[in-house]
Amino acid sequence: MQNQYYKLFLLLLILGNIFHINAQDRLPFDQGKKYILSDVNVLGKISYNQQTVVTFAGLEKGQSITVPGEEISNAIKKLGKLGLFSEIDFYVNKIKGDSISLDLNIVELPKLNEVKFTGVKKAKVEELIKENALTKGKIVNENLLTTTKNYLENKYKKDGYFNTKVTIRTIADTTSGNNVNMLVGIDKGDKIKIEKIAFEGNTKFSDARLRKAMKNTKQINRIRLLKASKFVKSKYNDDLNKVVDAYKEKGYRDARIISDSVWLDKKRDKLAINIKVEEGQKYYFGDIKFIGNSVYSDKLLNEILGINKGDVYNGVLLEKRIADKTKPDGEDITNLYQNNGYLFSNINPVEVKTANDTIDFEIRVTEGPIAYFNKISVVGNDKTNDKVIYRELRTKPGEKYSKEDLVRTIREIGQLGFFDPEAIEPKFKNVDPTAGTVDIEYHLVEKGSSQVELQGGYGGGGFIGTLGLSFNNFSIKNIFNKAAYKPLPMGDGQKVSLRAQASSYFQTYSLSFSEPWFGGKKPISFSTSLSHSKQFLYTGSSSSVDKSRSFNITSLSVGIAKRLTVPDDYFVLSNSVSFQYYDLHNYNSGLFTFGNGASRNLAFTTGLSRNNKGVNPVFPTRGSEFSVSAKFTLPYSLFNGKDYANLKNEEPYKLKYSATSGLQTTANTNGEIVQEGDYINETATNSGVYQKVYSYTDAKTDQGKVDQEKFKWLEYYKIKFKADWYTKIYGNLILRSLGEFGYLGAYNPARGVSVNDKNRGVVPFERFFVGGDGLANYSLDGREVVQLRGYPNQSLSSQSGDAIYNKFSLELRYPITLKAAASIYALTFLEAGASYDNFRVYNPFLLQRSAGFGIRIFMPAFGLLGIDFAHGFDAIPGQIEKSGWQTHFIIGQQF
Repeated sequence: MQNQYYKLFLLLLILGNIFHINAQDRLPFDQGKKYILSDVNVLGKISYNQQTVVTFAGLEKGQSITVPGEEISNAIKKLGKLGLFSEIDFYVNKIKGDSISLDLNIVELPKLNEVKFTGVKKAKVEELIKENALTKGKIVNENLLTTTKNYLENKYKKDGYFNTKVTIRTIADTTSGNNVNMLVGIDKGDKIKIEKIAFEGNTKFSDARLRKAMKNTKQINRIRLLKASKFVKSKYNDDLNKVVDAYKEKGYRDARIISDSVWLDKKRDKLAINIKVEEGQKYYFGDIKFIGNSVYSDKLLNEILGINKGDVYNGVLLEKRIADKTKPDGEDITNLYQNNGYLFSNINPVEVKTANDTIDFEIRVTEGPIAYFNKISVVGNDKTNDKVIYRELRTKPGEKYSKEDLVRTIREIGQLGFFDPEAIEPKFKNVDPTAGTVDIEYHLVEKGSSQVELQGGYGGGGFIGTLGLSFNNFSIKNIFNKAAYKPLPMGDGQKVSLRAQASSYFQTYSLSFSEPWFGGKKPISFSTSLSHSKQFLYTGSSSSVDKSRSFNITSLSVGIAKRLTVPDDYFVLSNSVSFQYYDLHNYNSGLFTFGNGASRNLAFTTGLSRNNKGVNPVFPTRGSEFSVSAKFTLPYSLFNGKDYANLKNEEPYKLKYSATSGLQTTANTNGEIVQEGDYINETATNSGVYQKVYSYTDAKTDQGKVDQEKFKWLEYYKIKFKADWYTKIYGNLILRSLGEFGYLGAYNPARGVSVNDKNRGVVPFERFFVGGDGLANYSLDGREVVQLRGYPNQSLSSQSGDAIYNKFSLELRYPITLKAAASIYALTFLEAGASYDNFRVYNPFLLQRSAGFGIRIFMPAFGLLGIDFAHGFDAIPGQIEKSGWQTHFIIGQQF
């Protein structure tokens, strides 16, 4: 029987000279014949070496094989496991005696050339390619396509896109060999909203209370604005833990989630969530003992713990008092030890006894040795010189380890403004408990710190152009070093600002310089500025500019500020001297009571501030800033002997002309036209030309001349106070609370405070103007413009400004992105404020109120940009209707 099969086998070879064997269609092994393999010839278009393929198949020349048989079957399996080929076929090429030659025909799987995504943002493409390992040259098989499709669909489902559809097509690349291009289409659809969150097993807490504990997973509620009812898997898992924490905070230590399920109602296209809980019983704290503490007494540790016997068990509070992971500078026991060198300390609360509903604890303390900072290094500062960073470090080699100093160092580096504050990372290196040392390596990411201000627009009847350059990491010592210009000498932490602004009727130029470490050894900052502005008389009615009538201001200031150590080193004491020279040439605009002459403002300013705002100066998440300042001049009226109440015209040769009835004008001896009310020389009375001239004793006082003399040297004092808090409400939602007060006073207030009073009183300079965006294109009289959104600019003060103001503001902020290239956050606010002429009319409860929302964008190259939409609820003084909606553009304001 076997001989007959063998004859038939030979007949088939002779007729077709080929025999096809594959994994699915082969004769039984016991029907094969043994041969000596003489050769294996690899056919097909492949990129691999033929001998390599044969070797992977496990075949060798000269080996004994059975055809058909196990050797060829195993070869097909081995090549198949490589995942490189779509077809693997063996053919008999030639049989000669007991030798056999085989052909191996294989079809190679295509390789990936490039991938294109549709339906997602370009910024996300690289991330998706990396997550799915879709690298060039990767073998494209069904497994890759299926795995990629499933991954993408599951990825977006985790973010709430339950209807995500992913399509993948492969297109042959005709420009190369066996390559394909992959086109991935992603249709996320809309996020599916949560229609219902239901709980089972809860008797102590209502469904509503448990849903409230879930901070980021909410069911549909039409009146809720801040939280959307969308499902995100990662946030949902966190919220399940928060449900358990809600129980633990109220004594239910054993509470747990037994099961939870999330399903999609396709008909309603909504999600439903069901959570089953087990509450357990309510517990109370029993005895709490500290074991192993020798550095700190039980009394002190108990004060920090703040938990007494008989209190309702609160597992969340206990954990925070031991080690508050949400606050790196929290007031907890772990920080108490780590702020005093005990880096290797460990505090572990252990339940030692449970009797009925009372739990006794032992707080087991392992203090360990005191640790010291060893090697401190900084990496990532490519432009900023090391000394600028190292002088801000509070973690110095050889000093005792302090977590507080570590956190403070991160803040100080972030406050420099040269690095991405969100990317500052201190890495612990070579932590050695035996030696009691630790190395710290600060990883920084440098960002652009210089800014360009380039603006153009129409205002006040003409085009206004602005060019400003601010170099915030300048190096003045290298200003003459050509090699340091890349493109400017940078890296020493100094600041140089230049600004020019001009229109058809005014020009302003300014230059300022500041050095934060004057002398390089102590935190004493030095600053100086110089500016000059020229204003021409502009008449809005005729839209004309009279350049023969001008008002010039030249300003110079020099200041010194020192970081204090008492009460703590967040305090800064600053002092400065400033001088302004105001020069008016026939500038009768109504802004001042005189049009010719000059005023001088020599003032000394001292201030005390405390700033411990969080790491990021653009978006602080914690801390506060308080400041109080006093600016004052010399009390000239106390020693110059002038009676300002009876000050008269000091030029008696000037008389006022009055024509007789019917005579409107006439000519004086010089042929000039003289009109009713003009001043003329006394000698002209003998010319015979005038019909009548009042005598000197009858002449009216020249108020402009009197006021020019009154304000020849400005005399005043100014007190300002500001308090600014930042509080984390939840997550990245930050509440900013702000209060401001300002008062401009006179040394002789009994003589009057009105700007039009004939006594010296309060000067018409340095006043407060409230309302609007808080920006001022130019400041002619030293005025301070106070932001109060929802009202037109400077509309809430009198035309000449006021001597008192106060303002209060609540602002909720939420970051959209805090990346180094651009920091963006949205905000909503409530504001109220007003200004007053004097304390007789001061009423801190009579305020103009507003509310609104806006957005801020900070880019290192351009500074802060923003827009606010605000609604003023009250009327502007002198009007009846409320202010209503106002739009404010914010450029370069403080954060």
